[in-house]
Amino acid sequence: MNSDQIKGSWKELKGKTQKKWGELTDDDMDKINGSRTELIGKIQKKYGKTKEAAEREVDDFYK
Repeated sequence: MNSDQIKGSWKELKGKTQKKWGELTDDDMDKINGSRTELIGKIQKKYGKTKEAAEREVDDFYK
């Protein structure tokens, strides 16, 4: 799923995303608002992952 698809389906994906990455708050999810880059950044910050690891996780999750 590419960035445009994630952004377009964000309302549907928001719950699944928050379930997968439970440390993301509702405020985080509102700031992310379907942005792949924002999601990767929040995962990096909350979970202490590298950018590459966070990108892989997001890509695998949305396949």
